[in-house]
Amino acid sequence: MSHHDKPIITVLTAPGEPEPPGIDAIRARGEVRLAWDEETLRESLPGTRVMMVTDFRTDALEAAWSTADRLEWIHATSAGVDALMFPALIESDVKVTNARGIFDRSIAEYVLCTMLMFIKDFPRSMRLQAGHKWKHRDTERAEGREVLVVGAGSIGHQIARLARSIGMNPHGIARHARTDDEDFIAVHANEQLFEKLEVADFVVIAAPLTPQTEGLFDSKAFAAMKDSARLINIGRGPIVNTDDLIKALNKGEIAGAALDVFEEEPLPEDHPLWDMGNVILTPHMSGDFIGWRRALTDQFLDNFDRWHKGEELFNNVNKKLGYAGS
Repeated sequence: MSHHDKPIITVLTAPGEPEPPGIDAIRARGEVRLAWDEETLRESLPGTRVMMVTDFRTDALEAAWSTADRLEWIHATSAGVDALMFPALIESDVKVTNARGIFDRSIAEYVLCTMLMFIKDFPRSMRLQAGHKWKHRDTERAEGREVLVVGAGSIGHQIARLARSIGMNPHGIARHARTDDEDFIAVHANEQLFEKLEVADFVVIAAPLTPQTEGLFDSKAFAAMKDSARLINIGRGPIVNTDDLIKALNKGEIAGAALDVFEEEPLPEDHPLWDMGNVILTPHMSGDFIGWRRALTDQFLDNFDRWHKGEELFNNVNKKLGYAGS
């Protein structure tokens, strides 16, 4: 490919969303077309060789897919690619990469924060402070607590590293067991999930949404957990059956939950989770550090340089599995 041949790059954003910061650096390397729905995609996809997707209501992409005549590579500016995985794309030769790595540390800091908030009873302290009530309590210690990270990918490793740094014992769950992991005490195979749930003080969901993980945390999983355990979900909302979670919290089957993702987003204003004292809620923001949008563009540009030179891309997603990695 000659350097005079400026490839066409389509950037799919949400309607009304501003252009990604740093897009001028992309314009310097190719012809940039912007799309935000099926109609604009149908106009921009013919001739497009590369896509950068910042919006994941992908029914538009699936609907306009037949117009993608030269597409070679789609880059998703998120770690989770579940919303992109429609059959025609999975079956195609189009490569998919993701934003693995950008949000790992930030999400791990969020998880550490929520674990410590539970351990030191901070949500209650903040409620008492709001009510001007002085109420001394004894609280828990983090040291020696068992943490089970479901999904031992790059985010899971950062969570384990930070948990370990304050004396907690992190174990992982992944497709294959590993004993030689530097961050986890051990990584166990998926089949061992339930026996590991029985001993965990904190269960952290850091798995991608796949047909195997959808609805994985249901009444059966909560019944297996210790009644003193807390659930933290920074993965995807549908991995947890929300109705079963609410029942488990109300029955005291588990002690609390910190949730950044939900089956329905935004969470409806009248949803029972808002008013539960043992639940910490955030609006899908655990990874979003100040400056993350520009960091995503820079990561895309690094990979674009490799594509332009005909080199192997990094963060290749295994489309059959639905995530980057083996």
